Amino acid sequence: MNFRGSHILSVKQFDRDSVEQVFQVADGMEPYAHRLRMTKVLDGAILGNMFFEPSTRTRVSFGCAFNLLGGDVRETTDVKSSSITKGESLYDTARVISGYSDVIVMRHPQPGSVAEFAKASRVPVVNGGDGPNEHPSQALLDLYTIKKELHSNSRSIDGMRIAMVGDLKHGRTVHSLSQLLLLYKNIHFTLISPTELRMPESIVSNLQAAGHEVTETEEMERGLQDNDTVYLTRIQEERFDSKLEADIYRGRFRLDQAIYTRHCQPNTVIMHPLPRDSRADANELDNDLNQHPSLAIFRQTDNGVLVRMALFALILDVADKIEDTASEVSWYTESRFEE
Repeated sequence: MNFRGSHILSVKQFDRDSVEQVFQVADGMEPYAHRLRMTKVLDGAILGNMFFEPSTRTRVSFGCAFNLLGGDVRETTDVKSSSITKGESLYDTARVISGYSDVIVMRHPQPGSVAEFAKASRVPVVNGGDGPNEHPSQALLDLYTIKKELHSNSRSIDGMRIAMVGDLKHGRTVHSLSQLLLLYKNIHFTLISPTELRMPESIVSNLQAAGHEVTETEEMERGLQDNDTVYLTRIQEERFDSKLEADIYRGRFRLDQAIYTRHCQPNTVIMHPLPRDSRADANELDNDLNQHPSLAIFRQTDNGVLVRMALFALILDVADKIEDTASEVSWYTESRFEE
């Protein structure tokens, strides 16, 4: 894959070598993400962060990643604050904003909207999530996290066993991660969800065609057994016609310390794309696991900055120039990245 000047719209763009290239560059970003060193390699560059759907982690993570490379960030965080409310098309918006930016990250509730926007953009566009469709940078950071977590237990992605739990129908994170895992070998997937919220059949068929083993079940406790990784998702309330419809499924699949101890193998990695729904009637990932050493959800968010820094560096062709403007930080910083 040639990253230079490229849009990042789908995980289908990636082969295994290009994934490993992103991960190699991400590894080199640790001193900068951890505030041990600083670089100005993107000094003067502007990121247009356009989020037409609510976001905390993805929006701030992309902005942080760009700032840590020395660039500036301009944000649009609400459709109501944009000219789209006046009837402006995505084409016109793309033509205008790409004149103000060197790269754009966009999130939009409609599937395919980011790709449509990218066709009119004069600069590279990164898909920050297009409805229930795709979330490529999340899939990359999830896979990067899985690789690091399994490596610490002397295991690898090839041949692993992963359980995906919750709203697998609407969850773009599990859709994109599953697509990326097609690049690996001999994985066993256990898909745990209500029948009505099953993983799309097209994704299941693709996994099976690639030689992976897939088990689908509504029985969470049995499905949790014998996995290397458990990846939970919340009920995607915003994808339902009404809150009442979403409430039918809320809270049906929960993981807490007692369930983990009874049904999961020791050292099973616990992941979640966040936000986790901590309301009492949902609580799919209990706070009593917050100090558990296998809980990787906050390592995921830290890894997201590394991966997004890597994507910017590759797209803007500065991955080999990071050290050219590097220096020690001039402020007090305390390590927040070791557990």
